Amino acid sequence: MSATVTERLLALHYIYPKPFNRIASLLTEDPDLMYLQRRPARELAHCLRIPQEQAALLKTLYSESLQRPYLQLYEKHSIIPIPIYHPDYPESLTELIDPPAVLYCKGNPAFLRDPKRIAIVGSRKATEYSLTAIERLVPALAEHGYTVISGLAKGADAMAHAAAIRAGGRTIAVTGSGFSHPYPKENQTLQHIMEETQLVITEYPPYMTPKRWNFPLRNRIISGLSKGIAVTEAELKSGTLSTIEHGLEHGKDIFAVPGPIHSKLSEGPNQLIAEGAKPVWNGLQILEEYEELGPV
Repeated sequence: MSATVTERLLALHYIYPKPFNRIASLLTEDPDLMYLQRRPARELAHCLRIPQEQAALLKTLYSESLQRPYLQLYEKHSIIPIPIYHPDYPESLTELIDPPAVLYCKGNPAFLRDPKRIAIVGSRKATEYSLTAIERLVPALAEHGYTVISGLAKGADAMAHAAAIRAGGRTIAVTGSGFSHPYPKENQTLQHIMEETQLVITEYPPYMTPKRWNFPLRNRIISGLSKGIAVTEAELKSGTLSTIEHGLEHGKDIFAVPGPIHSKLSEGPNQLIAEGAKPVWNGLQILEEYEELGPV
């Protein structure tokens, strides 16, 4: 039986887990991936802009990968793959320069169709101040149908997800590793709860381990999914601010919780406010920006 285009894409993505822009030219020339095995390595190398030796190896690995029943394997582990051409793939992510070629999901993928989504991010070293801020931001957002997006990191991310669940709202976690390698370990219980009742997504196949460089890349997805981004605590050179940088590039609204001037973890938000971010200390202040999305 001939493989479907989704099965062929999953087979390719498993061995070449790159964003869509890295394989877009290949899919433009061969939308159904029918001819990849037959293409000379020289042509494939030129198309993907990789060395010819790597292209030859990729062809061999792809032939082997095609023999694996990925759809059945993922279903067995409750993983729902959503390729970039699928109707459930968020339109806002297609506007990124480097959108994920595939989103791997556990939970309720219908959350991806929610039009009202706000990211809440902050330091992994977040203090009680972040928890207090999040408890003031999230309930109003949840009450008005907003989905909270974050990265399932320890600290402010975990606080935001947990607050959304307590408020009876919806939340989406974007992780920086495959589902076989949940990270960080201290959030595994929260991740399991979210996989059962909310939504966890990643652009990485299940075997991919967490790497330091995965997380700044993950942040572009958090930004891409969101109407706006709120930051609670972050040092001036915090990785949290990479999400804000993506948000500014994507034209997102930026919100920041002002904090005490003696706290290094408030230096990031305070600087963002000085540069034009909207200061917020309750959810209604965020909702004021989005009256067109429904009554506040």
